[in-house]
Amino acid sequence: MSIGITIMGLLVGLLVGLTGVGGAALLTPVLILAGIHPSIAVGTDLVYNSITKLFGAVQHWKQKTINFQLVKYLAIGSIPSAAIAIVTLHYFPTFHQNQGEIIKYALGYVLILVAASIIIQNLLDKKLRPNRWQVLPIEKKQGLTILTGVILGFIVGLTSIGSGSLFAIAMMYLFRMKGVNLVGTDITHAFLLVTTAGILNASFGNVDYILAANLLLGSIPGVIIGSRLSNKVPTTPLQTVMAIIILLSGLILIFK
Repeated sequence: MSIGITIMGLLVGLLVGLTGVGGAALLTPVLILAGIHPSIAVGTDLVYNSITKLFGAVQHWKQKTINFQLVKYLAIGSIPSAAIAIVTLHYFPTFHQNQGEIIKYALGYVLILVAASIIIQNLLDKKLRPNRWQVLPIEKKQGLTILTGVILGFIVGLTSIGSGSLFAIAMMYLFRMKGVNLVGTDITHAFLLVTTAGILNASFGNVDYILAANLLLGSIPGVIIGSRLSNKVPTTPLQTVMAIIILLSGLILIFK
């Protein structure tokens, strides 16, 4: 079982390093479908993702492919919002008593949203660029960028999903960036966001550290290899395949 989990971590880490998307969206539903309680799956995934994305962020920092100004604006909105989502689930009795079901169904619908967004973006990418938002300097989009962080940060806090996928798609629409710079910026912001959310979940006892360790044995080399290959491998075909898998996972969670 531990070998299988390590291999799973290797594959997820590789995909995260290559595309910036898909880590939690692939891993969390698999853990839930394997019988792990949704709140434990979310908390463990956040801690695992934090360490995985640290290695990816360091690699992209060495490659100078991170827009730190964009990371700052997104984090100003996303980190407090994710904290609010986690605290709400634990301190409001109605939500706390039903948090397993809330997380499961929220996760299913968010996965479908993630998959649809990736597919639409890949199909219409050339037709949509450049749009009116992309031509504006980042200073004129500061409020919109922070608001994007607030909305998507809440989703990440609730489900652990979206720190890569949803934020990457938002950045594609709002900013004109090279693919490798988008991935580097996305992974760096995601590291800050999921680290905060992971610490909060750990404080509530929602982390399986042995499970996280087995995943990390595979994901750390995976994300380093993926980040190094991100300049050489086209991400669009990979993202499309991942979107189909993510869509199926979401449908299974909702209708199981």
